[in-house]
Amino acid sequence: MRTLALFCLALTLTAQSPAPVIAPKAKISLFNGRNFDNFYTWLVDNKYQDPKHVFTVQPGENGQAVIKVSGAEWGGLTTQNAYRDYHLIVEWRWAGPNLGTRAGHARDSGILVHGIGDDGAHQGIWLESIESQIIEGGAGDFILVDGKGRPTMTANVREVGGQPYWDEKGEPKTMNRGRFNWYGRDPKWTDTQDYRGPKDVEKPLGEWNLQEVIVDGDTITNIVNGVIVNKGYKSTPTAGKIQLQSEGAEIWFRRVELLPLTKR
Repeated sequence: MRTLALFCLALTLTAQSPAPVIAPKAKISLFNGRNFDNFYTWLVDNKYQDPKHVFTVQPGENGQAVIKVSGAEWGGLTTQNAYRDYHLIVEWRWAGPNLGTRAGHARDSGILVHGIGDDGAHQGIWLESIESQIIEGGAGDFILVDGKGRPTMTANVREVGGQPYWDEKGEPKTMNRGRFNWYGRDPKWTDTQDYRGPKDVEKPLGEWNLQEVIVDGDTITNIVNGVIVNKGYKSTPTAGKIQLQSEGAEIWFRRVELLPLTKR
């Protein structure tokens, strides 16, 4: 029992320690296909423990290992280190219906970048960060996730129904809360399971999607399945941890890797 207690204490102290900030010089495979050595877990009810096995490594398809996120508890799989100036590549796909309070609603997850501060700083769940959204109908949105402070971002937008949609030729708008919609998000979007908008670039349910987040100084670009869908600049912070969300939907991740800005 004493050994287990010391192990849990060590894990907690490690997760709370300031993470070194790394600018990749070569490819970094955050998911090594075997375990979560490059990550730690944070869950709203169980903190640094995962008794419900929300995050597991599974064989996946064709022998390629995947990260299975059950969605049974809200939280995130968080990198041990912080990063800046990188090209993040993540492949993901939905793998089941929503659970709990999200049952019947749009499948929801996300990739949090520039995560700083205390674990669970946002409503006891996530890091203060900037989210590259993964949700049915809204993959590629930016969400500013507050904590003790408020991340900020400027984007060129057009206003539709009082909401900002990214438009490269639009007017600059700066926010420290809320969401910058990707350019083709359906203005009539509803929070319902299996939602698809007429301009969605997300693949059909069950197929693998490629989501890229390019961080270059204070500029962040979201690319979904090869299409630039959103771009922000003058963002703060400009570095931090990366967190894969568990938000009530089963989702699989694979090929979670960082490339230097000069490579793709």
